[in-house]
Amino acid sequence: MAPAVTIAAYTLKEALRNRLLWVLGVLAAGAIGLAGFLGELALTESATLQLALLAAVLRISCVFLVAAFVVTSMVREANDKGLDLLLALPYPRATYFAGKLLGFCALALLPATLFGLLALLLAPPLQCLLWSVSLLCELWLVAAFGLLCVLTLTQVVPALAATFGFYVLARALGSLQLLGHAQEQVASTGQRLLGNAIDALAFVLPRLDSFTRTEWLVYHDGKAADLAALLVQTALYLAMLSGAALFDLYRREL
Repeated sequence: MAPAVTIAAYTLKEALRNRLLWVLGVLAAGAIGLAGFLGELALTESATLQLALLAAVLRISCVFLVAAFVVTSMVREANDKGLDLLLALPYPRATYFAGKLLGFCALALLPATLFGLLALLLAPPLQCLLWSVSLLCELWLVAAFGLLCVLTLTQVVPALAATFGFYVLARALGSLQLLGHAQEQVASTGQRLLGNAIDALAFVLPRLDSFTRTEWLVYHDGKAADLAALLVQTALYLAMLSGAALFDLYRREL
């Protein structure tokens, strides 16, 4: 694992050299300013509205930042022939993949920790910890899927589009299922088929709508059982995405 740790360390250093901490600071300041401004417009429950807006903006910002860095970093490395050089070394390709994934997972720790600390300004510590760990798991899944997409599609725009499409679909699956089964008694054959297709997607994709829930911070109803379910989902889907990415990586010819 020593080469994998070295690759992970250089991946994290690349993110820090690209002024990632400055970007995180700007995002945090912008989210706080936007939430404060919109909270002042509310006639009642301004603190609740501020917290809900802050949590939503921070989550979306984290996902965009991690996905964009994963895709652009991998494409730049491939264009500079660094990927070919690393794959030509006398190490298994799984070592290279493990190093990159470890580096991106370590990168996700930075926004998850920083934004979890920001949430402490408005929510109890235990709920902030649950929200922050859940955000970290969500970012790990996004990073793993982005890595799979960029190894398969090899271009920035298709890989980013596929990653964001995966995230939006996985995040909206719960609502889509409710809509699909809302009127099953009077639904047509096409609507039933659509509902079955949505159920099949829900079986395959992670339920990201159960990750990083804003109500944990607002209503303080998060429990340890919620965290355990998220950790199990994260482990399973990380293993699945890693297996798919390794399959694509091993069949690539130099």
